[in-house]
Amino acid sequence: MKNILVATDFSNNAYCALFYATRLLVSTKCTFYLLNVYDNLSPVDGANEFLVGKKLLDELATTSNEKMKSLEHRIILDNENSLHKFETISKKGNLVKTIHQMLNAFEIDLVVMGSKGYTGAKEIFFGSNTIRVANTITQCPVLTIPKQLEFQKPKDIAFVTDYKKGCTKKTTAPLLFLANLLGAKVKVMHINEEEDLSKEQESHREMLELCLKNTPHSFHWEQAFADKATVIDDFLNNSAIDLFAMVHYKHNFFERIMNEPVVKNVSMYSSIPFLILPFKG
Repeated sequence: MKNILVATDFSNNAYCALFYATRLLVSTKCTFYLLNVYDNLSPVDGANEFLVGKKLLDELATTSNEKMKSLEHRIILDNENSLHKFETISKKGNLVKTIHQMLNAFEIDLVVMGSKGYTGAKEIFFGSNTIRVANTITQCPVLTIPKQLEFQKPKDIAFVTDYKKGCTKKTTAPLLFLANLLGAKVKVMHINEEEDLSKEQESHREMLELCLKNTPHSFHWEQAFADKATVIDDFLNNSAIDLFAMVHYKHNFFERIMNEPVVKNVSMYSSIPFLILPFKG
């Protein structure tokens, strides 16, 4: 991971996500691209409420650039790491579309976003922008950092899978990179929905075991005693998981869990960093 895109709205949540990312990659030489996207609906501190049109956008651009300079100065002082470079980008437009433009322009390996913390709706766990980004990005993973989480080096990383897709070397590469970088153990968690795995699932499980051969790991089978989100949350808490990952593709396990009504009552989305891996065949 050499190029990291960190979206910011200059909130404390966003700064904590940025700082967490710098700690996570403390031993890696990389460039952090700090991105702020604004439009005519963005709030402007202390601005004349009657500003409209071009004058408003000019004010927004000036404010964004000034705050970016302050943010860059702050993270350089807090980070104190010669391996890390920081580039700032302020743009007018739509956040999700702008992120897509940045992915190819800067060969981004990881997108980092702050989540909103627990407030009772999945859109606010991650923020609606985070969900839209995760739903549309296929080039690289998205790492969501819970509200103002203090960094602790991950020792145990959970990989939650249904063994139906996403067990390939390409898909799991970002997960394995982080696990090996951190010296962390990967705990593969599967919910038993059927008594036995299908032949296809067993083939994928064996493929995953091959991918993990050089990484400390273990396999865990959990009974479906409740909604999947609750079962996963219980596993994450009981296993003292520091970061968890899932593969996201259309109509898969990830989407089904996100749409469960119980999702708003579990803690995993508000307390543990979440790595969303795009499916790569």
